[in-house]
Amino acid sequence: MSRRLTSTQPSLLGELKLCTEVGPSLGDSRIQLLEAIERLGSLSQAAKSIPLSYRAAWDALDEMNNLAEQPLVIRTAGGKNGGGTQLTAYGKQAVALYRALQTEYQQALARIQQQLQRASCQQGNDYYDIGQFRRLLRRISMRSSARNQFIGTVVAMHTAPVDFEVTLQLSDNVQLIAVITRESAETLGIALGQELYALVKSSSVMLVTDRQLKLSPRNQLWGQISKIHQGPVNSEVVINLPGDKSVCAVVTTESVNTMQLMENQEVCAAFKASSVLLCGYSG
Repeated sequence: MSRRLTSTQPSLLGELKLCTEVGPSLGDSRIQLLEAIERLGSLSQAAKSIPLSYRAAWDALDEMNNLAEQPLVIRTAGGKNGGGTQLTAYGKQAVALYRALQTEYQQALARIQQQLQRASCQQGNDYYDIGQFRRLLRRISMRSSARNQFIGTVVAMHTAPVDFEVTLQLSDNVQLIAVITRESAETLGIALGQELYALVKSSSVMLVTDRQLKLSPRNQLWGQISKIHQGPVNSEVVINLPGDKSVCAVVTTESVNTMQLMENQEVCAAFKASSVLLCGYSG
């Protein structure tokens, strides 16, 4: 007698993620955010509809634009109508592609579930342990806590007896330099033209407003402040870079006030090459 899948058994549902060679870049929650922006034309209203905090939505857009080859969204500030947020043609294509793939993906999972059910019945098992499989997936998945995450192409490498210097091209006008050990470089198999993740903790980023000031950090990225999230002790400052990239710095609120930082102000985000963590993707 064949066994049927009962309502008490977990079903096989999956979350689709679109990936680059260096890892996942788009998931369902971010696609929902993009869809809400397209529908409402406002980041704040889109965040409320999901629901998501405005800050989390802003951060998600910054990270998506940092990791995408072209901007997914454009923001317009001020003006007679108060500005807004719009999807680019590239962003609309990404959403449409994701939803089409998601439909095919779920249909494939349904077919796999039927096959597993038949195999389970043939082997005399009451059910297959989907919950155990989910726990396995959670344990082998990893996300970084680093606030700044970039994708870049290796355009230069310099070797030394101990250190290995790597230059990544983030966009046409933005480069990033990382210094790692030779052993780490060999482990990653770094080569010219390779794409890598570059992770930088926001606490490692120093802000400078004087262009005449000589700085020791190798990475000096100039841009305009797009947002300041002030807290009682520390504040988060987001800087827009050329090529629709952005970098975030966490500094003391006292420093924000002393430097008189404000939105649209030109500022330099400086950080050491040794503060950059490089990650590859072994797909």
